[in-house]
Amino acid sequence: MNGKRKIKKATFKSNGIRKVPGEDKKVFLKTSDNDEIRRQSEESSSESSSDSNDGEDSQEEEKEEGEAEAPPSTRPTEVSSEYWNIQKLVKYAKAGNQTATIIALCCLKQHDLTQQANISAIIDIGGLEVLINLLETKDLKCKIAALKVLKDISGHVDVRRNLTDLGIVPLLVVTLAQPYKELQILAAETLANVGRVKKACRLVRQSYGIPRLVDLLDTASASILAKDPKDLCPSELDSLAVSRAGARALWSLSRTGRNQEAMRQAGVVRLLARLLKAKLHPDVVVPIVAIVQQCASQKSYQLAIQTEGMIEGLVEYLADGTTELKRHCASAIFKCAEDEVTRDLVRHHGGLEPLIKIASDSSFRGLKSLLAAVTGAIWKCAISPENVRQFEELQVIDTMVDLLMVEENEDVLTNVVGAVAECARFPSNRAALRAAGGIPPLVSLLSGGTNAALLENAAMALGEAARELESMEIIEELDGVRMVWSMLKRPYPAVQAAAAAALCPCIQNAKDSGEMVRSFVGGLELIVGLLRSPDNRVLASVCAALSIIALDRENLAVITDHGVVPLLSELVLSTDDLLRQHLAEAIANCCQWGNNCRDFGRLGAITPLVGYMASSDPLVHRSTAHALNSLSGDAFNCVTMHQSGVVQYLLETIGSEDEKLQESSAGCLSNIRKLALSAEKYKYAH
Repeated sequence: MNGKRKIKKATFKSNGIRKVPGEDKKVFLKTSDNDEIRRQSEESSSESSSDSNDGEDSQEEEKEEGEAEAPPSTRPTEVSSEYWNIQKLVKYAKAGNQTATIIALCCLKQHDLTQQANISAIIDIGGLEVLINLLETKDLKCKIAALKVLKDISGHVDVRRNLTDLGIVPLLVVTLAQPYKELQILAAETLANVGRVKKACRLVRQSYGIPRLVDLLDTASASILAKDPKDLCPSELDSLAVSRAGARALWSLSRTGRNQEAMRQAGVVRLLARLLKAKLHPDVVVPIVAIVQQCASQKSYQLAIQTEGMIEGLVEYLADGTTELKRHCASAIFKCAEDEVTRDLVRHHGGLEPLIKIASDSSFRGLKSLLAAVTGAIWKCAISPENVRQFEELQVIDTMVDLLMVEENEDVLTNVVGAVAECARFPSNRAALRAAGGIPPLVSLLSGGTNAALLENAAMALGEAARELESMEIIEELDGVRMVWSMLKRPYPAVQAAAAAALCPCIQNAKDSGEMVRSFVGGLELIVGLLRSPDNRVLASVCAALSIIALDRENLAVITDHGVVPLLSELVLSTDDLLRQHLAEAIANCCQWGNNCRDFGRLGAITPLVGYMASSDPLVHRSTAHALNSLSGDAFNCVTMHQSGVVQYLLETIGSEDEKLQESSAGCLSNIRKLALSAEKYKYAH
């Protein structure tokens, strides 16, 4: 027989091995003789013992047949018998008929398919290809059995990549359209695992799988969602399970912006809102809320979350949900609270109190992701003054300072310091920050850190605290102004802008600000050099700081020597109103030294400044009028202003309710008028 024997068929069931009469297809196994097959088919032992015996028989058969297998002495000792049992089952599934394949897969499912060794056994023998091929069969039971195995092993990262490369994604998408709920559930749960691979995310979208997954969310009707999960019948529970599986798959796929947009176009927002409002079991609602928080970074979703009434559901689960639910809800609020309407909705639905409650609960201190989400939500909600007033009643400063002193996680610290900076805009919170001992840890955050967001928030918080004289004294004692000034050396524009802005109140409220500024070696040269920055925020903040530094004549002389006049003159063509406001103020104060006033006119700064008066921002009008008043001390500048049409603007602003704007406008008009009268007198005299 040329070394081959004709083998009798053998099939498997979950509790052992038996013969199945009436089958025409043969199962080609590696056995020694017909007696061995007969002995196997008559066994009726337990499942575990049959698996073990099968492994031993397989090894003996391979030795007798002379297969190209390493001799027992050279096999790695760490490979267990379970490894060979799994490989044997994969061979049965590959070579057997439908019944044998199903039973082999059922036996395979009894093994722990999350262990690395068991997964390696499947991969080494080509089991992934076998399982994927089974998805193309028409036999429902084969598909279900294969999907159950794929669902378990696809939790491993290497398996996910291999399955994606082998083309499983289009087959799973096709399976989603099958009219069998169990198939849909298994396919969606497998996609939830495979979808963590970036390539798989793209393939699902290209295979039009996202609309099908969105349709799965709609499987559970409104009547099912209205019932308590304990009161649902089996068919209703299956419908709910389909929705849960679809939600888990969409959760994995919603990690990319294109998929999020495809989900929105498929109508996922309305379904998410409906499911979020239903009183679902936590294991059902977690993926729903996770999708919401995952997509909440998109502007289109933020608007939809407002209009569809999801904020109320998020706040409810934030107060009464599980730890994971709280984290997702807080993260969604964190992302959406950049918008003022969302912040108001959170306050309206009572979401501020649960946030503070979680942040102050010591039992959550070890859950860094939850703390980061909650403190981030507090930070963004504190942007609204109405929310800060409610936070004051909840003693938010005390809670934040407690976290500031004990927390080491940079994400949590960034959000905590950001919340402190927003709340410290109000005088009562500055006093509370000082009383709670929050200033020293803020100053310490500026030393040696590399987290740009944390440094930016720390500088902003210290800047707000420095507006109170008592707090400023503490900052000076801790050498905090020097540390804030050193932040100007950082290569991050946001940090530079925050540090320069924080220097303004520090210099204003310092005891001897002029001497303090001059004591920083190279500090004035450093801040003047930042006028070459391409970032408008940095330029605006630096101009604001220079306008205060220039109030001291000795410091003004130093920055003039460092070339502040030509650098300021180069910025007058800016169209940014914030930069215009602080630039005009800096020019006004720099005119008080030497020939600076005439130099600004010579460098062409007058005509663009006159154009600032056409801005719609009243703060720009105020600082520009001040600058024009200072510049009008030079006769040539007055001529340029008159030719640029400044008189018409000044006649309008002189009637403003802002006293400083009135005074500056009147002073500039007075100087222009005096020059005109002098010219008339000279004309008549000669």
